[in-house]
Amino acid sequence: MKLTRKATAHWKGTGKDGSGTVSTQSTVLDKTQYSYKTRFEDGVGTNPEELIGAAHAGCFTMQLSFLLSEKGYEPDSLDTEAKVTLEDGNITLIELVLRGEVADISESEFKEIAEKAKDICPVSKLLETSIELTATLA
Repeated sequence: MKLTRKATAHWKGTGKDGSGTVSTQSTVLDKTQYSYKTRFEDGVGTNPEELIGAAHAGCFTMQLSFLLSEKGYEPDSLDTEAKVTLEDGNITLIELVLRGEVADISESEFKEIAEKAKDICPVSKLLETSIELTATLA
């Protein structure tokens, strides 16, 4: 299966004083504001690192759900936080913090399957940075 999804960005002005919007094909983001302030300070809107974090958390969590299902487990709940670190102009780390509720699975098997999901998730494979995972089974 081959899919193509689309997002757009629009920017006016300089990097520090300008502002822009991002939109997605699905219109979940529709001219959502971003700017220097939303990226490097506190401001209303989004930023590229936050969007990467959302994409990575969503992709990883869905991949984990598929892998658990393949092993005969049905997750009650999977919650992932992705912390994206921007340092000196580079994304240097993404920390995935996972909390799962899955009946009848051992902690070690849960962590093993979560590591595999981290490694094969399409967004993980796309990113050339250190990606760490902390997985907890409730």
